[in-house]
Amino acid sequence: MADSTNMVRMERMNGLGNKILVIDMRGRTDRVTPAAAIRLDAHPDTEFDQIMALYDARENAPDGWIDILNSDGSMAQACGNGTRCVVDYLTRETDKDRFAFRTIAGALLAERLSDRLISVDMGAPIFDWEKIPLAGPAADTTHVALPEPHEADPALQRFSAASMGNPHAVFFVPRDVDSYDILAFGPRYERHPLFPERANISLAQVTSPSSLSLKTFERGAGLTLACGSAACAAAVSAARTGRTGRKVTVYLPAGALEIDWREDDDHVIMTGPAEHEWSGRVDPATGEWAR
Repeated sequence: MADSTNMVRMERMNGLGNKILVIDMRGRTDRVTPAAAIRLDAHPDTEFDQIMALYDARENAPDGWIDILNSDGSMAQACGNGTRCVVDYLTRETDKDRFAFRTIAGALLAERLSDRLISVDMGAPIFDWEKIPLAGPAADTTHVALPEPHEADPALQRFSAASMGNPHAVFFVPRDVDSYDILAFGPRYERHPLFPERANISLAQVTSPSSLSLKTFERGAGLTLACGSAACAAAVSAARTGRTGRKVTVYLPAGALEIDWREDDDHVIMTGPAEHEWSGRVDPATGEWAR
């Protein structure tokens, strides 16, 4: 039985179908453990794509520090959909519209635009192979040949690489992304030796100069309905290779995100919804919970 004295507030939310648990750790010095994350993901009511664990404000993070945990208990550097959920959670206790957080990847800025829409400044994309990172030199990260690919399809042998605080490999494909069985190769590509920190594997089909469709096998989480950082990586990769402009609508299985790769400061702005589902409490050490 859970120790009620160790329980903290937990919110079940979704960011465009991305299953998010916001765990409020403010006022505490302990952390949400990998064991707790794994236990929560094992239950159908609390399975998630990411946990957003919110800690007290600190220097350069006036609205709090966020730890992002994957469903396998590993740490993630970025989750735009989850950040929108944190903003939605906080706006129920404050009249603020602008927020400044920090994660292990750096500063994270967000703004509530309306009751439904929240924008997140995902920062500037990284294209240097050492910083993405890739395991070896790549002269041009817009077109990287995958050594020893697992698939015979030529479209699945070359990708564009980028980091949005976490590593991404975007494979541009000529037909509907749903016509590919990403579960057949996504887990192997995620852990390919070329990706020393593993990678988010995405299939992108450009549908117009201002739109593309996307499907992602997310590092540490698996097939997801919506990965915000993958949408950003796909959008900047499409613009970089001349497939689209810098403002695009990215259509994911759960809906659409608006991505704007700004020219003035090189930052990527992602705009989309967040939705509250239910509230509960959780033991951050064990993962025991109650609604």
